Amino acid sequence: MASDDAKEPLLSESTHPSNHFNEKNALKRRRYRRGSNAQTGIESLPHPDLISSKEQLSLKRVSVYFGIYLGLGTLCFFLVKDQINGKKTNVVIDAMYFCVVTMTTVGYGDLVPNTVLAKLLSCIFVFTGMGLVGFVLSKAADYIVEKEEILLVKAIHMREKVGPSEILKEVESNKAKYKFFTSLTLLLVLVIVGTVFLSHFEELDLVDALYCVCATISTLGYGDESFSTQWGRLFAVFWILMSTICLAQLFLYLAEMYTENRQRSLIKWALTRKLTNSDLEAADLDNDKVVSVAEFIVYKLKEMGKISDEDISVVMKWFKNLDVDHSGTLTASDLIISEPSQGPSLS
Repeated sequence: MASDDAKEPLLSESTHPSNHFNEKNALKRRRYRRGSNAQTGIESLPHPDLISSKEQLSLKRVSVYFGIYLGLGTLCFFLVKDQINGKKTNVVIDAMYFCVVTMTTVGYGDLVPNTVLAKLLSCIFVFTGMGLVGFVLSKAADYIVEKEEILLVKAIHMREKVGPSEILKEVESNKAKYKFFTSLTLLLVLVIVGTVFLSHFEELDLVDALYCVCATISTLGYGDESFSTQWGRLFAVFWILMSTICLAQLFLYLAEMYTENRQRSLIKWALTRKLTNSDLEAADLDNDKVVSVAEFIVYKLKEMGKISDEDISVVMKWFKNLDVDHSGTLTASDLIISEPSQGPSLS
C-alpha cells in the first residue's frame, strides 16, 4: 500500500452513531427474514426433480450438435464405403460405427481408409470429433452425472429420514466426491454390460471380452478384438461413446475431488490455527494498529486462497473511483456523480 492509502479507512467499519443505528435495524431485518423463512419452510435450494429451461436448452444443443456430426459423418463415410477396407456388415451401420470409432480415437483397425479422399475425411472427423467429445458431449455427461448423484445420495441414506433439501445440501457440500463415485458406478455398469454383450453376441470368451472392453474405453484399440457383427457395431455406436466419455469424466472428477480435499484442508488450517502478532500486522490493511471485522475477513479469505492481492487491488481501485468526495465511504451522491465512469480500467 502507498503512504497516502495508509491514511484512508481501508475496509474498516465506520464508527458514526447513525451507522450503529442502521446496523441494528439491518440486524433486526435479517433476524425477521430468518424467522419468516423458518416458519414457511422456504428453502433456497431447488427441488432435484426440476430442470431449468437453460439446462434443457443446453441438452438440446448437445443433441443437435451430436446429431449433425453423426449424420454428416455417416453420410460421408457411406459415400466412400468402397474406399474403406475391412470386414463389412451393413453399409449404413458400418459408416456410423466407423464415424464413432474415429471420433473417440478408439481406432480398432477393423475398418481402415485406403484412398486419399477417405484418409482426408478421417483426419477431418477425428479432430472435429475430439473437439465435440471434449467440449460438448462432456457437458452432457456432466449434467447426467449431476442428476444421478442425487440418486446415489438417496441410496446411501435410504434407511434414514432425509428430505430433499438435506439431500441437496449433502450433494453440494461433497459435490466432487459424489460425482466421482457416480461416474465410477456408471463406468462399472458399462464395463459389465460391454463384457456380457461381447461374450454373448460376439462369441468372445470372458477374458477376451473384458480385454476388448478395457482396450476400447481407454481408447487403446489394439484391433485384435473388436465388434464384427451388424448388431455388435450398432451397439458399439452408443456404448463406445458412453464408456469413453464416462472414463474421461471419472479422471476429471478424481482431480476435482483431490483439489476439493486440499482446499478443505487449507480452510480448516486457516480457521483453526493460532494467530500471531505478525498475522495482525498483515491483516491491518490501513495501518491503524487495529484490525476490523472487514480486514480480518479479507485476510482469512486470502489465506484460504479464495481471493488474491490482485483481486483486492481491482476492487479498491473501483471503490476509489466511486468515492468522489474521498470520504472513505460510499453514498448515493457518490454514485450519481461517478455514474458516467463507474468501473475501473483493468488494463
